[in-house]
Amino acid sequence: MRKECDHAALLDLIGDKYARAILRQTSRRPMSVAALAAAIDASPPTVYRRVDDLVDCGLLAEQTEFVDDGPNFSVYATRIEEITVGVVDGQLTVRLTDRENLPIDETTAERFQRLYEALG
Repeated sequence: MRKECDHAALLDLIGDKYARAILRQTSRRPMSVAALAAAIDASPPTVYRRVDDLVDCGLLAEQTEFVDDGPNFSVYATRIEEITVGVVDGQLTVRLTDRENLPIDETTAERFQRLYEALG
């Protein structure tokens, strides 16, 4: 779910070193919490908290990875390409530029259709 974060909450979030590390890592490829925890040298609970905040503010996208012989799990990818902060007439402005062709914006139905078409 994407909710609107006020500018102060968004700036506080991107001011967090773990949140920034998660954004950097997931800008390369979608990653699970376990993979993120290892990549940024943080505990899984810390990563889960930051991932939840980043998803809530619309900075990360979440997708479920389906596994035939084990439990399904979520992977995350950075939704944004750029964050611009400005000051206009004494007010802070924050603008987010979404990434084009986000690798995990595909719905489960679209993914199934793509895989089905590839078979035949």
